[in-house]
Amino acid sequence: MTLLNAINFFESLKTESSKKSEIKIYTQFIEILKKLENRAFTANEIHSIEMELDSLKLNSNPDNRKKIFKNALSKFETYLKDTFSLTSQGYYTNLSVTLGMLFGVIAGILIGERFERSLGISVGICMGLFIGALIGRRKDAQAKEAGNVL
Repeated sequence: MTLLNAINFFESLKTESSKKSEIKIYTQFIEILKKLENRAFTANEIHSIEMELDSLKLNSNPDNRKKIFKNALSKFETYLKDTFSLTSQGYYTNLSVTLGMLFGVIAGILIGERFERSLGISVGICMGLFIGALIGRRKDAQAKEAGNVL
C-alpha cells in the first residue's frame, strides 16, 4: 500500500465513521502519513515503509476497528522509531513524565518512612513528574533539532 493509498484509505474511513475515538485514530494515521510523504526518503526507504503498511493488513474489515487500528498505529509508530529514529511530537516528554511518576512513587514511599507516608508519596510523585518533564522536554528539543520529529 503506497502512502497516498493509505492516506485515501484513512480519509474514507474517517468520513464513514461517527465515533470520535475512531476518528481520532484515523486522524493521527493521516497526519503521520502526510508528514512522511513530505520528508525526503530514498526509494528503498519508501518501499520499506510501504511494506510495513502492507504487513499491518489495514484493508481487512475487522469488527472492532478502534482496537485493530490503534494497535496498528502503535506498531507503525514503533517501526518508524526503530527504523528511522522518527518520533511523534512530545514522545520523550510523555515517556519520561510517566517514568518519573513511577520512580517518584517509589522514592515517596522511601521518604514516607521518615515522615507521613501520604506526604512522602505526594512529594515523590511531584518531584518525579517535575524531573521527568525537564528531561523529556530536553530530549524532545534534541530530537527536533536533529529533524527526527514527525
